[in-house]
Amino acid sequence: MRRDSDSGPSDAVLTATAAALAAHVPAVEHLAVALSGGRDSVALLDALSRIAPARGHRLSALHIHHGLSPHANEWQRHCVALCAQRGVPLAVRAIAVPRAPQTSLEAEARQLRYIALADAAAATGVRFVALAHHRDDQAETLLLQLMRGAGPHGLAGMPEAHAGARGVTFVRPLLGVTRAAIDAYACAAQLAWIDDESNAQHRHRRNAVRHVVMPALAQVFPQPSLTLARAAQHQADAMHLADDLALIDAADAVTAGAEGGATLGQAALAALRPHRARNLLRWFVRRHGLPAPSTARLAAMLAQLTGARGDANVTLAHAGVEIGVYRGRVVIHAPAPPAFDVRWCGEAELELPHGRLTFERTVGAGIDAAQLSTGPVRVRPRAGGERLQLAANRPRRALSDLMYDAGTPPWERISLPLVFCGDRLAAVPGLGIDVAWQALSGAPGFRLHWEPSRFPGKMANGIG
Repeated sequence: MRRDSDSGPSDAVLTATAAALAAHVPAVEHLAVALSGGRDSVALLDALSRIAPARGHRLSALHIHHGLSPHANEWQRHCVALCAQRGVPLAVRAIAVPRAPQTSLEAEARQLRYIALADAAAATGVRFVALAHHRDDQAETLLLQLMRGAGPHGLAGMPEAHAGARGVTFVRPLLGVTRAAIDAYACAAQLAWIDDESNAQHRHRRNAVRHVVMPALAQVFPQPSLTLARAAQHQADAMHLADDLALIDAADAVTAGAEGGATLGQAALAALRPHRARNLLRWFVRRHGLPAPSTARLAAMLAQLTGARGDANVTLAHAGVEIGVYRGRVVIHAPAPPAFDVRWCGEAELELPHGRLTFERTVGAGIDAAQLSTGPVRVRPRAGGERLQLAANRPRRALSDLMYDAGTPPWERISLPLVFCGDRLAAVPGLGIDVAWQALSGAPGFRLHWEPSRFPGKMANGIG
């Protein structure tokens, strides 16, 4: 983390911006700035406008219209005018922030803003987006995380660069620059910006920290933002050490699963000392793209997951997914889909609430097309009692037994789309086709392909 020099605030902004570009953004890359219309982002836009051309960067701007303020339209008009004046292309995205009970409006807006920025950047071919967070923001973040009881990953604050969604990298060139230095830069450059009226409202915790806590700290400690930013860097080092330890423990405990998923060995997790087990489980959850559970929730999860016997029915809800144990492996999976019963009328693809079922035309394989034409074809989950005969020399068996023998996890057993013709089960994707419905040699048929939707917690590449 770099520090600004208080002796030259204007130089600090330009120097920090140039250094961040050199460190994180390859020359000639298309670069965008997240432009809110406030002082910090306007100052960053100005600094990038001065520096980017020399490095061959094509500069554009992204504005997210939250609709949370009655002045949101005015902010957008200001950004449009500002970019038009500088000849910088501007893309605007509107988001609707839900006001759900027991959720933080600020946190929800922040998450949706990052998603919208990544989507807007990817749509315009931008791989790097500059954000205007500065050293005082970092200090406030550390204090907020500290009062939430966060560990190293929370106390590390904001990184100077991090990978976001859609292959977009977010860069914070001003993270080592003080708010005062940015203010001096903006005034010296005679920049025009809009003040967000909500910044003065102490009901928002960050604003209370900014206007009450930080001034009080400054009465006791010189340059508290510098000290807190340094502490955040120390926590970032501790975070990386914890992740390195998790990788060591994961080497023998975590294995890649179907479709990019990954599972964690129950016995290996239970064999670790408690602090390492907590660290590995927390890492495992985060590597699935999920927020880490609270300390109390993590302890409860660890006890239930390591204490489960065999195929005990352990289902722990977390962040919209479920965590359970199957055949000695800790698995994160999607929850059961809503009820579905869909009529198939010959479409090549059938969209279901939790994925897509494809009917591929073939000859001499798959479900016999003529047989399917004899009755209405419906796709629905199992209700219990279904039976299937996969070959003439095999007995007709309960579908539940066939799924168990095939190693189909319980959550997939209740979500697999079954194909019925009339009231008879014809096929189960991934398991097989009933012998009475199998296409004979030379006969037209349909091969089934089941593609479940990827849920937010799916690991993309094994152990990350």
